[in-house]
This record gives sequence, structure tokens and C-alpha cells, in this order.
Amino acid sequence: MKFYNRIKELEILARTSEQSKKSACFTVMVGRRRVGKTALLLESVKGQKYLYLFVSRKSESLLCEQFQKDAADALGIQIFGTITRLKDLFEQFLIFATQEHYTLIIDEFQEFDNVNSSIFSDLQNLWDQYKDKVKINFIASGSIYSMMMKIFENRKEPLFGRLTSKITLQPFAVSVIKEILNDYNPKYTSEDLLCLYMLTGGIPKYINLLMEAGAVTKDKMLNMATRPDSPFIAEGKELLISEFGKEYGIYFSILQLIASGKTTQSEIDSIIGKNTGAYLVNLEKGYSLITKNKPMFSKPESRKNRWSLNDHYLRFWFRFIFPNQSLIEMGKYELLRESIDKSYEQYSGSVLEKYFRAKMAEEERITAIGNYWDRKGENEIDLIALNDLDKTAIVAGIKRNPKKIDMTLLQAKADSIKKELAKYDVELRGLSLKEM
Repeated sequence: MKFYNRIKELEILARTSEQSKKSACFTVMVGRRRVGKTALLLESVKGQKYLYLFVSRKSESLLCEQFQKDAADALGIQIFGTITRLKDLFEQFLIFATQEHYTLIIDEFQEFDNVNSSIFSDLQNLWDQYKDKVKINFIASGSIYSMMMKIFENRKEPLFGRLTSKITLQPFAVSVIKEILNDYNPKYTSEDLLCLYMLTGGIPKYINLLMEAGAVTKDKMLNMATRPDSPFIAEGKELLISEFGKEYGIYFSILQLIASGKTTQSEIDSIIGKNTGAYLVNLEKGYSLITKNKPMFSKPESRKNRWSLNDHYLRFWFRFIFPNQSLIEMGKYELLRESIDKSYEQYSGSVLEKYFRAKMAEEERITAIGNYWDRKGENEIDLIALNDLDKTAIVAGIKRNPKKIDMTLLQAKADSIKKELAKYDVELRGLSLKEM
């Protein structure tokens, strides 16, 4: 798949690279696995002098041996003698940067913790010692969110306060997903687009897997996602076990409940059988996997919270793949597909709401977006988008089938919060598969 988009990120990286020719720069890039960090970084250094290092779980001496070879191949750095400590090797890289400018990319940076956790202190000391003497564009990239935040944003950690810039890489926007699908299937339908968004949420690797396999329609996508050799089957567990460690069981149970529609803590607590408040906070603040949603116009202290999974693939995985492990173990993949088909219309309807929120946030001139529900959970509005600069508001009802959108009912729902909308010029919209 060709390289798509990332225009803003490439501009930031180009600006930092230029700055590093005058003074050392230290950038961190964080993003979940498969979001395209490595592809972006390698695209940003095309035609430049750079050294790319991937941190694998080897012994420190073997990693040093690999890095020495990589440095010799990429930059012609000849280090005589055997170096077995990463500290000594990085000092050589910095010494080289006193003579020549280059970009040093370290991928899966958080894995140093499994090789030799003292490397973070060693790097801090070396950086403080050499940063005023070197012209280096140092980029640390990592995919385990909790670890990367701990390394760079915890005041007690040695590398805290050393960064020049930080990039949190997000999945592709709706416009890019549409562009890619159009390149592979110019005759795509709204149903195809919705399924691609549902399965991938804009994660480049997942889109690439589907497109390169010719899975460019809804049925072909779902067929690929549920076949015995599908990379989508085990991906959820592989992504999160390393994040959660020994407590992954309780976290998986909570995420499964949220994906199935149990979105309040009271619902989750009653099923889990314990207070899950601390786990929910960890999932939100520590792992950035869930978001606490409040109805639009609610007060900060409002307790009308609903939790949602941020990641579309994980939402799909916890809704359909994780609960059906027994079918997978028995090889009943046709029944797995059948279980998805059975709930597809209802589930994809909720995904459609998220799609239009993302689309509107990208395309419209708005300052806030969300949805609304009252205390009883009876009066719900699918989407409210506000522009506090222009004093305009969009109130939208969202259904897969446009015939099921009742504009009279939507007006009545908007009237129920007319006090909150009083200062806005309100536009009502009905949004369906037709408007994607």
C-alpha cells in the first residue's frame, strides 16, 4: 500500500529535523501498534542520513552487537572492539553526532525496560552531557502507551523534561479511509465503507491487510476477519496482554462488558461483582483505551457517565471475537461469522454514530461535539455539534435506514433542551448510510 496522508506529522518532523541541525532535538512518538509510526518515521527521513534501531527482547550484549552492525551499515560508524553495554554504544553515537548531523530513530523504545532498565538513567546522563555539543535528531518511538507515558511524563523518571516535542499518532481520518477504499474499489458502497471503518477504525495496518487481500466489500471484509488464518482473530490478545500483565483477565472482562453495551460503572460492578472504579481509571488514564462520556451540556460534577471503547478494532474484537473463543477453539468459524451477521445491523448502527461524529469533527467548523441523554435515559440525541464562535448548532438523528429517521421526533428532542440551545442557531439533520 502506498504512503497516505500524515501531512501535519511530516511537517512537524521536518521542522524538528531542520532545528536539530543547529541544536540537538529529542522527540517522542507514541501510538498504538499498527498505527503506522515506523512507516511515518521512515517516510520523514527519506533522502537524509539516519540510523534506525529496533529494540527487540535480546540480551544487552546481543542488542549492542546488532546496533553496531546497523550503525556501520547506515552511517559507516566503525566502532573497534566489543561493546556490550548500551550506555557505551550510545555515547559513541553521540560522539559521532558532534562531527555529523543525522537522525537517530529508536523503535519500541519502551522495550529497553526489559533489556536493562538502567538505560533510561544512562541516556539522561549522556543527553545532558552531550546535548549542547551535538547536532542530532533523536526520535524515540513506542507502542505500549502506559510505559511510554511513565518513561517521559512521570516526574520521578530520569527522562522527564528532556523532550523537544511529542507526537501522539492517531488512526487515519475518515477522509483518508474513503480515499484508500476508493483507490482499491472505486465502486464501493456505504455499507463497504462502514464495515471498513468498523473493523479498522482507520488503523493503517488493518486497512492494508484487507485491501491487499482484495477484501474491499463488506462481505469479503467479514469473511477475511473470521477465517481460520485471519490476523484479526488473535490481534486483540496480542495487543493488550503486554499492556495489562497478570491482571489482564479483569481488564478483558470490563472491556468485553463495555463493548457489549454495559457502559455504566454500576452495570459493570454488578456483573464483575466488585468495585471496578480503579480499573476504569487505569483503562482511561493509564492505557488510554476508554473514554468517560457525559451528555452535552452536563455539569462537570455530573455522574451521568457512560464508558466507551476508543479503538474500533478492539471494540469489534471484544464484542464478537473474545466472547466466542470456544467457537474458535472448535474451529467453528462459520458460526463465528453467523454470530456477527446476526448482530451486524444493530452493532454497525452504533458504529455509524461514531463515524458521523468523526466525519463532522473533521469537516465542519465546530468547537464541541457529543451526544445527549436525560437522567432517565429516555430522551436521547445521537449527535450534537456546537460552534461557540458562530453560535450555531447541529442536532442530528442517525439511522442506517433514512426512512427510519423521524424529523418531527428529532425536533421534539431538540425542544426538550431548548434552554441549553437558546443561544445557538440550530440546524436539524437526518444522517444515514446515504450521507456517508
